[in-house]
Amino acid sequence: MSENKSAMTTEPIMQTYNRFPITITKGKGSYVWDDKGEKYLDYSSGIATCNLGHVPDVVKQSVEEQLQNLWHCSNLYHIPQQQSLAQLLVDHSFGDQVFFCNSGAEANEAAIKLARKYASNQNKKEAFEVVTFTNSFHGRTLATLSATGQEKIQHGFDPLMPGFRYLPFNDHEALDQLVQSNTCAVLLELVQGEGGVIPADQEWVNKIVEICKQHNLVLMVDEIQTGMGRTGSLFAYEQYGIEPDVMTLAKGLGSGFPIGAVVAKEHVAKAFGPGTHGSTFGGNPVVTTAGYATLNHMVTSDILPKANELSSYIVEKLQQFVDRNDDLLSIRGKGLLIGIEVKGKAIEYVEKARENHVLILVAGPNVVRILPPLTTTKQEIDHFIEKMEKVFN
Repeated sequence: MSENKSAMTTEPIMQTYNRFPITITKGKGSYVWDDKGEKYLDYSSGIATCNLGHVPDVVKQSVEEQLQNLWHCSNLYHIPQQQSLAQLLVDHSFGDQVFFCNSGAEANEAAIKLARKYASNQNKKEAFEVVTFTNSFHGRTLATLSATGQEKIQHGFDPLMPGFRYLPFNDHEALDQLVQSNTCAVLLELVQGEGGVIPADQEWVNKIVEICKQHNLVLMVDEIQTGMGRTGSLFAYEQYGIEPDVMTLAKGLGSGFPIGAVVAKEHVAKAFGPGTHGSTFGGNPVVTTAGYATLNHMVTSDILPKANELSSYIVEKLQQFVDRNDDLLSIRGKGLLIGIEVKGKAIEYVEKARENHVLILVAGPNVVRILPPLTTTKQEIDHFIEKMEKVFN
């Protein structure tokens, strides 16, 4: 080791996160514990990842069994766990085929490639542009931050990748400008999570669907945060009464294990042939075991109707805060993806909540984001409301 290096006191981890001053060492259900033994109610759910709560038994048991047999297998061979999860996704969605990767950003990268390859196969060689929307968030790789309609995410990474154009979200008139000669696809969040917990307008979505069908554009729905029951149905697109051509998933699909997925209709999916895309770790036996256990529990239990009841319960309680506090402006969202717009800085409410042993998040500078696990209880919500009484007052 060089003298200069041995004298350094720099943190060995790159400082890409403003981390809260706690170290979480254990989690179960709706709670986590730090290295000092302090207990926190986690209504961030690992940013909408632990939708079944922390270390759910139904997933833990399946993963422990798989760990005894095989951890990794190249995608050059058949992986039964991957096949089972893909079939379950197909059975419970619009899709016909699935590609597995490791994260939401990778899923969106794959979707962008798929849309361009589909256009190319349709002899639309000049069609490569993907239309996205202002305040969207699709990831932090070079392609997905280029797809993201937020300058703060893109700052310092010029030149951005070409081939993306942004229209204002929920703007009906702007859709008249959606199609240009080089447009091949639309990438859309039905509830903008990072952009402020803003649901898409139904008529606006219907118009996008109509335009895409008319011009043979690939309609891609980013369900990375909204999927896996988070908004009250298994996938948010179901509530809008539409069927996209492509859907991207991650976060809640693996209950904390790193997995992403692209679900597509056959006519688009077949644009990916051997050698067009791949992933070393994508869909390995462990993560697809976790994914199967997670999804299977969601579709065979009563967790979704119960989560909708809990959503109504917590929103009603939070609305009471809004009604009597001039610093709280509105509540928005769907299911257990909840945003509270505040007058001041949202981070100040998040910090105060943490001091009261509750973990919540921001969604932009002035929106507090609340993401309870779908498995939370009315008693836990009452505990949360009791704590937030101190925060909001």
